[in-house]
Amino acid sequence: MSVEDRPGEQAGGATVLLIEDDPQIAEEILAGLQREGYQTRHAASGTEGLQALRDLPPDLAIVDRTLPGIDGLTLIDTLHREGYTLPVLVLSALSSADERIKGLKAGGDDYLGKPFVMGELFARVEALLRRPSIAPETSLTVGPLTIDLITRKGLRDGREITLLPREFKLLEFMMRRPNQVLSRGMLLEQVWNHNPMRQSNLVNVHMGRLRHKVDGPGEGQLIKSVHGVGFILNDKP
Repeated sequence: MSVEDRPGEQAGGATVLLIEDDPQIAEEILAGLQREGYQTRHAASGTEGLQALRDLPPDLAIVDRTLPGIDGLTLIDTLHREGYTLPVLVLSALSSADERIKGLKAGGDDYLGKPFVMGELFARVEALLRRPSIAPETSLTVGPLTIDLITRKGLRDGREITLLPREFKLLEFMMRRPNQVLSRGMLLEQVWNHNPMRQSNLVNVHMGRLRHKVDGPGEGQLIKSVHGVGFILNDKP
């Protein structure tokens, strides 16, 4: 992985991570941010960018919509599922209303279409950095079920649930989408990063183990199968 670190011209500036694969656009943005006094870092792919965010979270990230490795929206969604709350500005040549809505729904805080005026980018960065910071979430609760995002353990009505890493990831994904039918293809793509068109029994096997742990003897069923579609996590048995 190669992530470039560049100091701004003024000491103490906020750190901005730019995830952009076009070298010319990246160079222009980085130079402009440095002139504005920001500390900058740069990653040229979604995979590099996600790792850079995990290794040393910046104050703000600028993420291109279409990236090699991991696309921008998947990257942003992954960050939010992992509990990161830093502001994200999405850049994209796809500037239709539908695309802007997709970017914001994925977890982007602002969306700027290409081509753009550099002054507008700086203004949006400044506005995002002025927003009050939000403490990162440390747990999720759906009905009688709670998971701790730090210890990665679960509780149901006080009963402790020990989860393997993949089971935890699967349950977290479902708890962020309660009462929503999730297809096997969606789960395979988002939890295992596999092609959803690929035939696989992974989802059924892991879901069976997870349901056995979440829905204990005598307890109402929270995780249910939806015939021919996938699974749903209800907030009530």
